[in-house]
Amino acid sequence: MYALILPASTPFVLLATVLGLSWWEDHILPTPPTEPAETLIEAPFVPAVPAQLTELLSFDTPLTREVARR
Repeated sequence: MYALILPASTPFVLLATVLGLSWWEDHILPTPPTEPAETLIEAPFVPAVPAQLTELLSFDTPLTREVARR
């Protein structure tokens, strides 16, 4: 009998767990301080090093040692 109850109740236990964690996150955890949206606009993200794009090989390029090092 327990072999039928446990698999059938598993989705409900998981749902209750997710709902409980969601409630706990909303009511118990402290809220992080919010920053104004203007701060994000004033300081855009600038990468430290520009990305270097590698040359794409065509499908008919023979694989040689020189090509494999790229």
